[in-house]
Amino acid sequence: MESELLEIQPRELKFIFELKKQSSCLVRLSNKSNEYVAFKVKTTSPKRYCVRPNTGVIMPRSTCDFTVTMQAQRTAPPDMQVKDKFLVQSTIVPFGSTDDDITSTFFSKESGSVIEECKLRVVLVSPPHSPVLQPFNGTSKQEAADVSPRLKPASVKESPMVKEASSPKDEFSDDKNFNLSPAKEVEDLKSKITTLHSKLAEADKVITTLKEEKTGDIRDRDISQQELILLRRKAASKVQAGFPTFFVVFILFVGIAIGYLQRP
Repeated sequence: MESELLEIQPRELKFIFELKKQSSCLVRLSNKSNEYVAFKVKTTSPKRYCVRPNTGVIMPRSTCDFTVTMQAQRTAPPDMQVKDKFLVQSTIVPFGSTDDDITSTFFSKESGSVIEECKLRVVLVSPPHSPVLQPFNGTSKQEAADVSPRLKPASVKESPMVKEASSPKDEFSDDKNFNLSPAKEVEDLKSKITTLHSKLAEADKVITTLKEEKTGDIRDRDISQQELILLRRKAASKVQAGFPTFFVVFILFVGIAIGYLQRP
């Protein structure tokens, strides 16, 4: 079933398999629509692969690449065949959405979103110049290197990819940790710690500023209270200083009045 939103190349992820060595494969997503499309990548073997990035937004008529890296393996799978698969989900998101806006709810069928799914299978390829060692299933390892790219995994049937996706064995992981290599985890952790320190420093500055403002307010309030007390004291002293003079003048007027009344 052809996707209406994304064109995915390649549909088959080929990894050059060498013991104790990583191998990577680049996948290109092309948005064929006039909408903003979000994508998410899942895998059936989260411990074996890392995907960068595993989610994102593709603008209309644009492309986006993600890289799948197979971690170094200590043993080779039988007949160079694996059952690992990847699932690319895509859905239309609001115009102007960015990678930071993408959450798991966008890809939840319970939310009513129309989600397209495309399944990618994994094929292991021997190095082009493998040394001829001991026979490998009746042929030399060099011969196995020549024929393995043309072999189809025994677990893959000739039926369309849609039928493969319905197999109960295909359990795709939604664990976000599968897409991080150890080195990348350390880098991301350092970045988060740096960001946290920066935010803590900003918070300390804000707290210091608030403390200074509070101290200034308290100082201003104390000064205002002291000034008010001084004004009250001055007013009281003026009243006290003016009282004897008024009393003397009053007594003087009383004395004059009494003397006037006593005149014959």
